[in-house]
Amino acid sequence: MDINNNVLEVNGLTKQYTTVLAANNISFSVKKGEIFALIGSNGAGKTTTIRMISTLIKPTAGDAIVNGFSVIKEPEKVRECITYLPDEAGAYKNMKGKAYLKFMAGLFTTDPATIESYVQRASEICGLKERLNDKIGTYSRGMIRKLLLARAVMTKPKLAILDEPTSGLDVLNAMDIRKMIKRLAKEEGTAFLLSSHNMLEIEFVSDRVGIVSGGHLMTVGSVDELKSRYNASNLEEVFERVVVNNEIH
Repeated sequence: MDINNNVLEVNGLTKQYTTVLAANNISFSVKKGEIFALIGSNGAGKTTTIRMISTLIKPTAGDAIVNGFSVIKEPEKVRECITYLPDEAGAYKNMKGKAYLKFMAGLFTTDPATIESYVQRASEICGLKERLNDKIGTYSRGMIRKLLLARAVMTKPKLAILDEPTSGLDVLNAMDIRKMIKRLAKEEGTAFLLSSHNMLEIEFVSDRVGIVSGGHLMTVGSVDELKSRYNASNLEEVFERVVVNNEIH
């Protein structure tokens, strides 16, 4: 890994579609144990950026280095270091929770002891207890999201990429997910790259925030730094001044 403790180094990532420049020269970094939020309006370029880092789409220019590996030159090595949980992710509703975790663990290893350790870890993280013996089809949306997040981090990835981690959840379930993310970052050193439209969530969970508009990364800083920089009382005001008013400080 890079000696400066960065798990992720994004260097000039660019994605040009036929007539659309979806992401333009985006650069930022994420350290071990840091929670970095990438926010922007729909179509701003944040999802394109996340998908390039996740090796799902290939950049037109630039590169991203994850745990020392290039998403362009060594995508298979990058995939070993990351987990990606998209907003629309689902689970097999006819499977029981524990069986699902065991099935997913088997995609990473064939060693029975390692599979069991992954399942045990995920079981502890999600906190669903005896409900893991029930079919996922009987779960609430919040329970499914907890199961999916636990599945995503059970292998101890260096970087966890989460797109709208609490979308559609009620207040209490959303709080549980945020606390889970903060605990994993603090206690285990997992680096998180997340995207959310919920500014309250971003203020609570993030160490640093990057605001994307029109394919450009406009500004980066902690929530307090951004509020001070833009003379704003909350992150929503910062977002408005950057995205609507095109202020850059």
